[in-house]
This record gives sequence, C-alpha cells and structure tokens, in this order.
Amino acid sequence: MFIDYVEIEVQSGRGGDGCVSFRREKFIAKGGPDGGDGGRGGNVVFIADENMNTLFDFRYKRHYKAQRGMPGMGNLKSGKNGADIILKMPIGTIVKDKDTGEVLGDLNEHSLEVIVAPGGKGGKGNDHFKSATNQTPRHAIPGRSGVVLNISLELKLLADVGLVGYPNAGKSTLLSRVSAARPKIADYPFTTLVPNLGIVKLHDYNTLVMADIPGIIEGASDGKGLGFQFLRHIQRTAVLLFIIDGYECEIQETYDSLYHELEKYDAELVNRKIVKAVTKVDIIDPEKLVELKESFPDFKFISAVSGEGIDDLLNLLESGVKELDEEY
Repeated sequence: MFIDYVEIEVQSGRGGDGCVSFRREKFIAKGGPDGGDGGRGGNVVFIADENMNTLFDFRYKRHYKAQRGMPGMGNLKSGKNGADIILKMPIGTIVKDKDTGEVLGDLNEHSLEVIVAPGGKGGKGNDHFKSATNQTPRHAIPGRSGVVLNISLELKLLADVGLVGYPNAGKSTLLSRVSAARPKIADYPFTTLVPNLGIVKLHDYNTLVMADIPGIIEGASDGKGLGFQFLRHIQRTAVLLFIIDGYECEIQETYDSLYHELEKYDAELVNRKIVKAVTKVDIIDPEKLVELKESFPDFKFISAVSGEGIDDLLNLLESGVKELDEEY
C-alpha cells in the first residue's frame, strides 16, 4: 500500500546519572571520590534508504523510543551510552516538527542521515566536584531527559518529469509506452489511485524519471478528487508535462484549468519548465488534427498507442531537464 503521509512520536534516551562513590581499597585510606559519569542517551536518527518507496511501515507503529544511558559507576567507570534508534525512510521524505512546523530534515539522497532528537547528556560523577576545600563531595549530576517530538513525515517523490492532466487523459498509457512501468489502465476515471514512477531510457544511455499522479479535476487545489493529496509529488519535478485529451477536451480551456489548479495549490509550480502535449491523435479526424496543430503550435501532438510524436516529445523533455541541470 502506498502511504505518503504519517505522524509519529519519537523520544530520545535519557542520559545516565552520575555516580557518587569513594575509592575503597585495602591499605589505602581515604581514597577520595571516584564516581564515574553517566552515559549519553540514544539519539533518534532518520536515514534515507533507496530500497523503500512508502511510509507504510509507520502507519501502525507510531511511537519510537531510543535507549537511555547507563549510570556511572565507581572506580571512575563511565556508564554505557544508550543505543540509537535508526528509522529508515524512503528517499524524498521531509521530516517536520508537527507542533512548530519546523523542517528538521529533507532526506533527498540515499544514506543521508538526520539526528531528529539528540539523546540527553549523561550526568557528571562526584569525582568532578573534588577540591581542596571539598575533598569528599557527596553529590553528582543526574542525567538530562531525552527529547519528545511529534513528527510529521511527508513523502514527495523525486522525478525529472511530472505528468499533469485530467482523469483518462492518457497519462498512464504514455508512462507504460515510454518506460517499463505497468500502471493500471482502464476506460473509467481515476484508474490511477497512487503515484507511479517509470524510468525512461533515452539515447546515449541517458535516462529520466517520470511520475504519474492520479488525475486532477477542477477544484483539486481545494481538496477535491484524488489528485489533490498527491499534488505534493510534482513539487520536486524539474519539468511538468501537461497531458490533454485532444479527442474529448477543449485544449486551451483544459490547459488553463489545470494551470489554475496548480497555481492555487503552489504558485511556484507554474514557474517550472512546462511542456504541453495533446494525446490520442490516432483517433482524431485527420482534417481536424491539421486544424488543431495550426491553432496550437506550442503543443506537441502525440499518440501513446501508435507512437506518433513520442520521440520528439522525449527529446524536448530531455533538453528541458538538461537546461535545469546546467543552471544548478
């Protein structure tokens, strides 16, 4: 099951208490203080793992607690540090403090680690407090408490190209045509229920990653339809590919509606590189198709079924991704 948002509670370990102890050995009188320090509490660590693609593991287990540090001992022995708790996350996970909204980490690379909640410091033993005027200190410092945080985990897929369009516009068909991905395809709305990723192989062994999200409908930016909850997944894409059904839709009106929904959801989205494509040209009347191409010269006309226009579209997408890579 694809899960892209969960809330959990994490708690780092408490530090171990410092020890009050005095040296006791045969034939050595008044040995003095020898209490050791307490160990550090365990950290809560998040690490990005390319082998994970969903937050499903955190859906049912919501509380995570690191180990506390061990107390210090006599003979200046320090307590053992508490074990860290390491939680693996899919690449693209944004970690936030739910109560303050602060972003604690953006796990956008494999093996990237973020210490979300540091463990409490261990207390100092009484050996630290000896002096010429206080040769038998009988106090130590207790370990500090760990940190308790309410965390929100939000997964945003990393892709080069994000597909945007109404339900049944042909996004999944296009993805299955140009990649090895096999999303569900059917002739009814909202066939796509979860985002799908596909790796598109280009010439010279180049590749790009394409993301297909559930179809957007009018009012999606206000929470309507399935596409709304997955719009976050195109926030990381370099290029947006608008897919418009040329057989059933008014091209300009449909594009304007999709553009408006993205702008309402996140105004920064419409500043991305945008490529516009009209699909299903294989079933459009040839004379009408000629008129459409003349009326909309800035659109690419393609058919995911026959393959018409696909190579030109991929070349345009590749050049768009390369332009952005060169800028950064």
